[in-house]
Amino acid sequence: MTAPSGRTGRPPLTEARKTEIRLEIARAAVDLFVAQGVTATTGEQIGQAVGVSARTVWRYFPSKESCVRPLFSAGIDVIAARLREWPPGQALEELFDPALATGVLAATGPDGATGTALVRLTRTEPGLRAIWLQTYDEAEPAFAQALAHRAGLPADDLRPMIQAAMLNAALRAAVERFAWRRVSEGVTDEAPGAVTDGARGAALAAAEVAEALRSALVVAAGGVS
Repeated sequence: MTAPSGRTGRPPLTEARKTEIRLEIARAAVDLFVAQGVTATTGEQIGQAVGVSARTVWRYFPSKESCVRPLFSAGIDVIAARLREWPPGQALEELFDPALATGVLAATGPDGATGTALVRLTRTEPGLRAIWLQTYDEAEPAFAQALAHRAGLPADDLRPMIQAAMLNAALRAAVERFAWRRVSEGVTDEAPGAVTDGARGAALAAAEVAEALRSALVVAAGGVS
Protein backbone atom coordinates (compact mmCIF):
# COMPACT_ATOMS: atom_id res chain seq x y z
CA MET A 1 0.00 0.00 0.00
CA THR A 2 1.27 3.44 -0.93
CA ALA A 3 1.46 6.02 1.85
CA PRO A 4 -0.75 9.08 1.26
CA SER A 5 1.10 11.97 -0.27
CA GLY A 6 0.90 15.54 0.92
CA ARG A 7 2.86 18.36 2.40
CA THR A 8 4.21 18.22 5.89
CA GLY A 9 5.52 20.87 8.21
CA ARG A 10 4.07 24.22 9.22
CA PRO A 11 0.69 25.27 7.84
CA PRO A 12 0.74 28.28 5.52
CA LEU A 13 0.35 31.68 7.13
CA THR A 14 -2.98 33.42 6.80
CA GLU A 15 -3.14 36.85 5.15
CA ALA A 16 -4.05 38.35 8.53
CA ARG A 17 -0.93 36.87 10.11
CA LYS A 18 1.23 38.09 7.22
CA THR A 19 -0.13 41.59 7.78
CA GLU A 20 0.68 41.34 11.50
CA ILE A 21 4.23 40.26 10.73
CA ARG A 22 4.70 43.14 8.31
CA LEU A 23 3.54 45.61 10.98
CA GLU A 24 5.77 44.03 13.61
CA ILE A 25 8.76 44.35 11.31
CA ALA A 26 7.81 47.93 10.44
CA ARG A 27 7.56 49.05 14.07
CA ALA A 28 10.78 47.29 15.01
CA ALA A 29 12.55 48.98 12.10
CA VAL A 30 11.32 52.41 13.17
CA ASP A 31 12.42 51.87 16.77
CA LEU A 32 15.90 50.95 15.54
CA PHE A 33 16.03 53.79 13.04
CA VAL A 34 15.12 56.30 15.77
CA ALA A 35 17.59 54.83 18.25
CA GLN A 36 20.64 54.43 16.02
CA GLY A 37 19.88 55.75 12.55
CA VAL A 38 19.07 54.00 9.30
CA THR A 39 22.67 53.45 8.23
CA ALA A 40 23.62 51.61 11.42
CA THR A 41 20.55 49.37 11.34
CA THR A 42 20.79 45.96 9.69
CA GLY A 43 18.22 43.47 8.52
CA GLU A 44 19.54 41.04 11.11
CA GLN A 45 18.82 43.54 13.90
CA ILE A 46 15.30 44.17 12.63
CA GLY A 47 14.64 40.45 12.46
CA GLN A 48 16.02 39.84 15.96
CA ALA A 49 13.74 42.54 17.38
CA VAL A 50 10.72 40.70 15.97
CA GLY A 51 11.98 37.15 16.54
CA VAL A 52 12.42 36.24 12.88
CA SER A 53 15.40 35.73 10.61
CA ALA A 54 16.86 38.37 8.31
CA ARG A 55 15.74 36.13 5.44
CA THR A 56 12.15 36.54 6.63
CA VAL A 57 12.57 40.32 6.73
CA TRP A 58 13.77 40.34 3.14
CA ARG A 59 10.93 38.04 2.12
CA TYR A 60 8.50 40.76 3.11
CA PHE A 61 10.52 43.84 2.13
CA PRO A 62 13.14 44.50 -0.57
CA SER A 63 15.16 46.93 1.59
CA LYS A 64 15.40 48.08 5.20
CA GLU A 65 13.95 51.48 4.32
CA SER A 66 10.90 49.84 2.73
CA CYS A 67 10.17 48.05 6.02
CA VAL A 68 8.36 51.18 7.22
CA ARG A 69 5.95 51.25 4.29
CA PRO A 70 3.02 49.62 6.19
CA LEU A 71 3.09 52.46 8.71
CA PHE A 72 2.98 55.08 5.98
CA SER A 73 0.17 53.37 4.09
CA ALA A 74 -1.95 52.52 7.16
CA GLY A 75 -2.98 56.10 7.82
CA ILE A 76 -3.62 56.74 4.13
CA ASP A 77 -5.84 53.65 3.99
CA VAL A 78 -7.96 55.10 6.82
CA ILE A 79 -8.41 58.33 4.87
CA ALA A 80 -9.21 56.54 1.59
CA ALA A 81 -11.88 54.50 3.36
CA ARG A 82 -13.44 57.67 4.78
CA LEU A 83 -13.52 59.24 1.32
CA ARG A 84 -15.39 56.21 -0.03
CA GLU A 85 -17.97 56.63 2.75
CA TRP A 86 -18.24 60.42 2.36
CA PRO A 87 -21.95 61.28 2.29
CA PRO A 88 -23.37 63.89 -0.13
CA GLY A 89 -23.82 67.31 1.36
CA GLN A 90 -21.00 67.04 3.88
CA ALA A 91 -18.10 69.47 3.45
CA LEU A 92 -14.79 67.76 2.77
CA GLU A 93 -13.02 69.44 5.65
CA GLU A 94 -15.67 68.06 8.02
CA LEU A 95 -14.47 64.54 7.24
CA PHE A 96 -11.24 65.15 9.07
CA ASP A 97 -12.47 65.46 12.63
CA PRO A 98 -10.64 64.24 15.77
CA ALA A 99 -12.26 60.81 15.37
CA LEU A 100 -10.67 60.33 11.96
CA ALA A 101 -7.35 61.75 13.15
CA THR A 102 -7.42 59.27 16.04
CA GLY A 103 -7.83 56.46 13.51
CA VAL A 104 -4.92 57.73 11.45
CA LEU A 105 -2.69 57.96 14.51
CA ALA A 106 -3.75 54.57 15.84
CA ALA A 107 -2.94 52.97 12.49
CA THR A 108 0.72 53.90 12.83
CA GLY A 109 1.36 53.07 16.48
CA PRO A 110 0.30 53.67 20.09
CA ASP A 111 -0.99 57.26 20.29
CA GLY A 112 0.75 57.96 17.00
CA ALA A 113 4.22 57.95 18.57
CA THR A 114 5.69 55.58 16.02
CA GLY A 115 4.13 57.45 13.13
CA THR A 116 5.25 60.93 14.17
CA ALA A 117 8.80 59.77 14.89
CA LEU A 118 8.90 58.12 11.48
CA VAL A 119 7.64 61.21 9.67
CA ARG A 120 10.37 63.28 11.33
CA LEU A 121 12.99 60.84 10.09
CA THR A 122 11.89 61.40 6.49
CA ARG A 123 13.43 64.86 6.61
CA THR A 124 16.93 63.59 7.36
CA GLU A 125 16.93 60.11 5.79
CA PRO A 126 16.72 60.19 1.95
CA GLY A 127 15.78 56.51 1.70
CA LEU A 128 12.82 56.96 4.02
CA ARG A 129 11.84 60.18 2.25
CA ALA A 130 11.64 58.28 -1.03
CA ILE A 131 9.34 55.66 0.51
CA TRP A 132 7.21 58.39 2.12
CA LEU A 133 6.68 60.25 -1.15
CA GLN A 134 6.13 57.06 -3.13
CA THR A 135 3.41 55.95 -0.72
CA TYR A 136 1.52 59.20 -1.20
CA ASP A 137 2.02 59.04 -4.96
CA GLU A 138 0.47 55.57 -5.06
CA ALA A 139 -2.40 56.67 -2.79
CA GLU A 140 -3.51 59.39 -5.19
CA PRO A 141 -5.35 57.10 -7.64
CA ALA A 142 -7.36 55.63 -4.75
CA PHE A 143 -8.39 59.14 -3.69
CA ALA A 144 -9.29 60.03 -7.29
CA GLN A 145 -11.37 56.89 -7.71
CA ALA A 146 -13.35 57.60 -4.54
CA LEU A 147 -13.97 61.21 -5.57
CA ALA A 148 -14.99 60.20 -9.11
CA HIS A 149 -17.41 57.57 -7.80
CA ARG A 150 -19.07 60.05 -5.45
CA ALA A 151 -19.44 62.63 -8.23
CA GLY A 152 -20.71 60.08 -10.76
CA LEU A 153 -17.79 60.75 -13.08
CA PRO A 154 -15.68 58.32 -15.12
CA ALA A 155 -12.63 56.98 -13.30
CA ASP A 156 -10.33 58.68 -15.84
CA ASP A 157 -12.01 62.09 -15.60
CA LEU A 158 -9.42 64.84 -15.10
CA ARG A 159 -11.39 66.73 -12.43
CA PRO A 160 -11.25 64.10 -9.66
CA MET A 161 -7.61 63.45 -10.54
CA ILE A 162 -6.76 67.10 -9.94
CA GLN A 163 -8.86 67.19 -6.79
CA ALA A 164 -7.13 64.06 -5.50
CA ALA A 165 -3.72 65.62 -6.16
CA MET A 166 -4.71 68.73 -4.19
CA LEU A 167 -6.11 66.64 -1.35
CA ASN A 168 -3.04 64.41 -1.30
CA ALA A 169 -0.65 67.37 -1.05
CA ALA A 170 -2.73 68.94 1.72
CA LEU A 171 -2.78 65.73 3.75
CA ARG A 172 0.97 65.21 3.47
CA ALA A 173 1.68 68.83 4.42
CA ALA A 174 -0.63 68.58 7.43
CA VAL A 175 0.97 65.38 8.73
CA GLU A 176 4.50 66.73 8.24
CA ARG A 177 3.57 70.00 9.94
CA PHE A 178 2.21 68.17 12.96
CA ALA A 179 5.28 65.94 13.30
CA TRP A 180 7.80 68.76 12.94
CA ARG A 181 5.93 71.36 14.99
CA ARG A 182 6.38 69.12 18.01
CA VAL A 183 10.15 69.37 17.52
CA SER A 184 10.15 73.14 16.99
CA GLU A 185 8.24 73.52 20.26
CA GLY A 186 10.72 71.32 22.09
CA VAL A 187 8.23 68.48 22.66
CA THR A 188 9.46 64.93 22.11
CA ASP A 189 7.54 61.69 22.22
CA GLU A 190 9.24 60.80 25.48
CA ALA A 191 8.78 64.13 27.27
CA PRO A 192 6.22 64.54 30.07
CA GLY A 193 2.95 65.81 28.62
CA ALA A 194 3.91 64.76 25.09
CA VAL A 195 1.43 63.35 22.61
CA THR A 196 2.11 59.82 23.86
CA ASP A 197 1.29 60.62 27.48
CA GLY A 198 -1.90 58.63 28.03
CA ALA A 199 -5.43 59.28 26.88
CA ARG A 200 -5.19 63.05 27.37
CA GLY A 201 -2.13 63.27 25.16
CA ALA A 202 -3.72 61.03 22.53
CA ALA A 203 -6.81 63.25 22.42
CA LEU A 204 -4.60 66.34 22.08
CA ALA A 205 -2.67 64.76 19.22
CA ALA A 206 -5.87 63.81 17.42
CA ALA A 207 -7.29 67.32 17.81
CA GLU A 208 -4.08 68.90 16.50
CA VAL A 209 -3.90 66.60 13.50
CA ALA A 210 -7.58 67.19 12.71
CA GLU A 211 -7.12 70.96 12.91
CA ALA A 212 -4.06 70.81 10.65
CA LEU A 213 -6.01 68.75 8.11
CA ARG A 214 -9.00 71.07 8.18
CA SER A 215 -6.83 74.16 7.77
CA ALA A 216 -5.01 72.68 4.80
CA LEU A 217 -8.18 71.42 3.15
CA VAL A 218 -9.98 74.74 3.37
CA VAL A 219 -7.38 75.99 0.91
CA ALA A 220 -6.66 72.83 -1.05
CA ALA A 221 -10.09 71.25 -1.43
CA GLY A 222 -11.37 74.02 -3.69
CA GLY A 223 -13.90 72.47 -6.02
CA VAL A 224 -14.13 69.13 -4.22
CA SER A 225 -17.79 68.84 -3.21
